[in-house]
Amino acid sequence: MNSTADFVAWFRSVAPYVNTFRGKVFVIGFSGDMVTDENFISFIHDINLLASLGVRLVLVYGARPQIHQRLRECHLEYKSAMGIDITDTASLQCAKEAIGRIHFEIEAQLSMGLPNSPMANAAIRVASGNFVTACPFGIIEGVDFMHTGKVRKVNVPAIKACLEQGNVVLISPLGYSPTGEIFNLTLENTATEVAIALNAEKLIFLLDSLKDNHSALNNEKLLPRELTVAQSKLFLQSKKNNAYALPDEIQKSLTCAIKACEGNVARTHLINRQTDGAILKELFTHYGIGCMISREALESLRKARIEDVGTILQLIEPLEADGILVRRNRELLEIEIDRFTVFEHDGMIIGCAALYPFPQENICELACLAIHPSYRNLGHGNQLLKTIEEITLSQGNDKLFVLTTHATHWFIEHGFIEVSLGELPKLKQDLYNYKRRSKVFMKTLKA
Repeated sequence: MNSTADFVAWFRSVAPYVNTFRGKVFVIGFSGDMVTDENFISFIHDINLLASLGVRLVLVYGARPQIHQRLRECHLEYKSAMGIDITDTASLQCAKEAIGRIHFEIEAQLSMGLPNSPMANAAIRVASGNFVTACPFGIIEGVDFMHTGKVRKVNVPAIKACLEQGNVVLISPLGYSPTGEIFNLTLENTATEVAIALNAEKLIFLLDSLKDNHSALNNEKLLPRELTVAQSKLFLQSKKNNAYALPDEIQKSLTCAIKACEGNVARTHLINRQTDGAILKELFTHYGIGCMISREALESLRKARIEDVGTILQLIEPLEADGILVRRNRELLEIEIDRFTVFEHDGMIIGCAALYPFPQENICELACLAIHPSYRNLGHGNQLLKTIEEITLSQGNDKLFVLTTHATHWFIEHGFIEVSLGELPKLKQDLYNYKRRSKVFMKTLKA
C-alpha cells in the first residue's frame, strides 16, 4: 500500500466481510500436493487469521500423492477407474500410513506459535476424530473398488460441538463403517458431504489446475468469475465435446460445487492454490480472484429503498464533484427515492439510475446514471439503461431523453440522437441550466 490512508481505506473495506463471516462455517478442501508445497505455511497463516476473526473452520485434506508414493516404496501398483483409485487390502494399509503421517504434519503446522510471525499467540486447537461414516463405493460397470468408499453419514453434532469450543476441525480422507471397516475416500466427496451436512456458509476448494487459468486453444479463462448452479450445469455440458476439455480436477470440483449448492451450501469457491493469500483475496475482496458458484444469480436490478439513500450518495458524490452529475442533497434524494433503480451485486449497490416521467408528452427523463468505478466497462450500465427503457415503456411512454456533459458518445452508441432544447417538455425547458450547457439526447423506444 502506498500510504497510511490507503491502509485505513482498505482496512475499513474489509469490515463488512469480518462482520458477515464471524460465526459462519467454512469447509476448506485442499490436496496432498498442497501440503508438500513450500507455500503451505502461508496457507496456515491465513487459516490462523480466519480463525482469529471468528470463522468456524473445517479443513478436509487429500493425500493422493502421498499414498502413491507409499505404494511405490512398497513396490505396489495403484489401479484406478473413472478417475478414482481402487483400494485393495495392501493399498489400504499404505493409505492409512500415508494419511496418518500427513495428518500429524498438518496438526503440527496448525500448532505453531512462533513469536514475530503471523502465528504468534495463535493457540489454535485442532480437533479430529471419526466424524465420517463411510460405505463401499461398490462395483461400478464391473469394477470392484474394494476399500475405496464414499461418505454415508456425517456426525454433525460432534463437529458442531468442536467448532463451538473454538476448535479447527481437521478431517482426513478416511471413513469408518459401523462394522469397523476403514474406507479410502476422495477429498472432493468428503468435503462436499461435510459441507452439506453442516449447512456450511462456504465450501472452498484450492485447486492446482487453476494455476494457469486459461485454455490452450484461445487463452480464454478456464472458469468464469461467477456461475449459478444452472449456468454451471450448462458450462460443464458445453465442455464435454470440447477438444480442450476442463482438467479433471476442475470437472470434479465444479460437479461437487453444484451438488453442494443444491444441498443448501450458500456459496462454493474454486480458487488457485498457487496464489499467495488466495483465500483472503477471494473472501475479503468484492470481486474475488477465483470462481464462485451460487444457487441464484448474485446480480439484481430493483427499485431503490429509503435505506439505500446513503449508499447512493456515496456512489454519486464523486461524479457530482467532477461536474458529471447535478448535485443532489440527502433530503432531495429521500424525497425522490422512488424514482431510482439500483443495480445490486452480492448485497452491494454498484449502480443507480433515476427516471422522471412527463406523462402529458409521453416522455421520460433518464438522470443520475452512475456505476461504481470498480465495475465500469462490464456491461452494467447497459443493463441499467435497458431496465430504465422497459420501465418507460411499461408506463405508456415511448421516448426517453437525457441531459449530459460528459457521456455523449456512450448515449449515441446506445441509440440516442442529439436534439434541440425545444424538443424537451416545457417544464424541463424552464428548468434548463444554461451554465452547465448540457447536451440533449433523445431515443424513441419500441415495444
